[in-house]
Amino acid sequence: MSSLAPPIAARHSLIEDLAALLTGACLVSFGIFLLREAGLLTGGTAGLALLLAQLGHWPFGPVFLLVNLPFFYLAWRKMGPAFTLRTLLSILVVSLLTDNLGTVVQLSQVAPAFAGLIGGLLMGVGLLIFFRHRASLGGFNIFALYLQERYQLRAGLVQMALDCTIVVASFFVISPWLLACSVLGALALNFILAANHKPGRYQGA
Repeated sequence: MSSLAPPIAARHSLIEDLAALLTGACLVSFGIFLLREAGLLTGGTAGLALLLAQLGHWPFGPVFLLVNLPFFYLAWRKMGPAFTLRTLLSILVVSLLTDNLGTVVQLSQVAPAFAGLIGGLLMGVGLLIFFRHRASLGGFNIFALYLQERYQLRAGLVQMALDCTIVVASFFVISPWLLACSVLGALALNFILAANHKPGRYQGA
């Protein structure tokens, strides 16, 4: 009786990785841009950076980079230097793009529910691209991916629980309607991850 050997994971080339990280950064950046223009928040360190940037009237990029710094130690120790460097590059590009999108895109009005749904979906697809190319946006992404690799817990579900906790904790900062639209965005983002990023499903390295 013959048996079929499991397929060998094909590694992405450097060009494929760079193209994917740039594509993911563009999607995530535009998603964050929509949320910010509508006055919404999101989960994870991106949500924390958005909240701090709104409260302190600071640019998003530097705040986003700073709140992610403590998580790089975990990434380096548990996920390896290649993952950490890809993550750092992703964060830098997202920070740069998000802070400069306003110079090329002007929105006079955006409905909060639309911004929450589409922004969340865009960020979810962008994060999915990052994950499949061994990168993340730091913070809870690193923690969720570590739990998936170490304990086979689905990263999307872990991320959803953490993100919704942060968004709900913003109850005293934004109105109930904007909070509901923010939760919609967090659910949309993490639905993409939970449905598409499962242990063993994707063999690219």
